[in-house]
Amino acid sequence: MTTADRAIGRLPKVALHDHLDGGLRAATVAELAAEAGHPLPAPGGALGDWFFDAADSGSLVRYLTTFEHTIAVMQTADQLRRVAREWVEDLAADGVVYGEARWAPEQHTRGGLSIPDAVAAVGAGLADGMAAAEAAGTPFVARQLVTSLRHTPPNPEVVELAVAGEHLVAGFDLAGPEDGFGAELHAASFARLRETFTPFTVHAGEAAGVASIAGALHVGALRLGHGVRVVEDITRDASGYRLGPVARWVLDRRIPLEVSPSSNLQTGICGTVTEHPFGLLERLGFVVTVNCDNRLMSRTSYTRETELLVEAFGYGPADLERFATDAARAAFLPHEERERLVAEVIAPAYEGL
Repeated sequence: MTTADRAIGRLPKVALHDHLDGGLRAATVAELAAEAGHPLPAPGGALGDWFFDAADSGSLVRYLTTFEHTIAVMQTADQLRRVAREWVEDLAADGVVYGEARWAPEQHTRGGLSIPDAVAAVGAGLADGMAAAEAAGTPFVARQLVTSLRHTPPNPEVVELAVAGEHLVAGFDLAGPEDGFGAELHAASFARLRETFTPFTVHAGEAAGVASIAGALHVGALRLGHGVRVVEDITRDASGYRLGPVARWVLDRRIPLEVSPSSNLQTGICGTVTEHPFGLLERLGFVVTVNCDNRLMSRTSYTRETELLVEAFGYGPADLERFATDAARAAFLPHEERERLVAEVIAPAYEGL
């Protein structure tokens, strides 16, 4: 399966794990920073390289410091609306047909915006982007996930915005430093989300291991952000692979893993793509989906992430269709809309490949 005959760039993809503040164009960061008077660590032409190099450290903590500069230029309604519009435009140009922009609105109030106004601005930007994508002949469905951070106190206002589901909000996410900040610290938030049948995903199994994944499952996560360290609950002996209780639950309950290979390399999960847990997890039947996490910091795209996996594990069209289909069916959309996305957009694109 060569690059020419697979035409991965044109195949439909689904973005379940893509941070709004990690997907800015470097040129946009430079322009908005100049307007806001925010100092940057590198000139505009070299800024993209700086983000990649700073994130490529093997440390999640250092990786997260790069967001100081993107968040700084996302503090007004106009800035948020522009960033959200460009988020859609860039993904649509990469063959993505559905995407969920996750971001923590609490981090975007320094300029005087209220949290609800910030969420409304992002919703407006996503709508602008969808209109632009439709006009460009690359239709796109966008939603946003409002996020709370593990190391800060739970914020009921953010949870209630997820519950209300306005401004294209489709659900809730828990992100931030994972090690030492278990999901149970936000137990009240998750209780409210479960009570109101509001879907949510939890970052787990990236900077911490099986116990973190178990914590996310205990609070009721429908998906796992990353989740790849579930392999630490899998052993192998002469008779084959044996799954521990957490791995068995994730496999048997078909909990989707939002996997981001390049990002995982940067944060030290593995050394090369061929060593990435994606290959083993896919072979064992786990629901694995392909994501970018933070396209600016990883200097990547959905086409590139897919190509890396094809080169590492030899996947063919049927595999790629399965990854996209599984991701679409894991989206925080009504069942009918998910199935329509599969039947009318994804399946037809793979016919004859």
